[in-house]
Amino acid sequence: MDLQRIKYFLALSEQLHYWKTAEKVNITQSALSRQIQSLENELGLQLFERNKRNVKLTPAGKFLKEKWEVELSELEYIHQFAKQLHLGERGTITIAHPDSISASLMPDILAMITREFPQLQIKLVQVLYENQLEFLKNYKIDLAITRDINSEPGIRAKKIYSDHLALVVPLEHPFKSFDDLSTESLKQQKFILPTNDGGSSYSEIIQALFKSYDFVPDVFLHSEFGSTIIALVRKGLGIAILPDSYMHHQSPGLRFIPLPFKTDLLINWRADDHNPVLANILKLVFEG
Repeated sequence: MDLQRIKYFLALSEQLHYWKTAEKVNITQSALSRQIQSLENELGLQLFERNKRNVKLTPAGKFLKEKWEVELSELEYIHQFAKQLHLGERGTITIAHPDSISASLMPDILAMITREFPQLQIKLVQVLYENQLEFLKNYKIDLAITRDINSEPGIRAKKIYSDHLALVVPLEHPFKSFDDLSTESLKQQKFILPTNDGGSSYSEIIQALFKSYDFVPDVFLHSEFGSTIIALVRKGLGIAILPDSYMHHQSPGLRFIPLPFKTDLLINWRADDHNPVLANILKLVFEG
């Protein structure tokens, strides 16, 4: 059944006037009459009662008007929904990100996405370092924001931000500023560090810091979770080295001492993924 003919019928059922309806739908009166006649022939029933003075709906016409108005609205919604999916304006995207940017970079990125694409559904997850690329390749996540440089075939990456490392100590700790740090003073500390993952470029930056002071740290504990490390430092169980973006978390009782070592944040995605939602978000993130 021709959808356009149904639209002509609904327009005429509102106006109940051929000339006015034809003008409204931008066709000639005779063309409108042919379209209505063709629809009646296809259905095998009369939709309008006509005479020289007026036009009115038949009982069958009234029934179809009520039903088709609802059906057409639903159909137009479905078409619009499909178009938004095609254009990447609607759908779901799953983003993995490190805990360190939960209160700094991520709120800015999410505000930008929701402002431009309010119909998108966003799922945020945190994935262990060793699972990030596997999850990305297996479509468990769509984007991975990491501090590690990726050279995996089929995965593209681009730097989006840089922040510095910071020494995290309790407020009552004798370290007040960068000038208080020395090889001897650092040797006396117990450290709580992120998990030392083999091949992690982020772990290598932390190790480079220790090498610059020419000492091997006394590591009390390793943890994958920065929020856990912060809680342990606050308890006085050791000091830590973390990205300074953790300063944006609510961390009373702690001092962040900036260090002259940068850590980059990179966004990773599947090179062969043609999902329009992904393309829209990458463009938005890169172009701001």
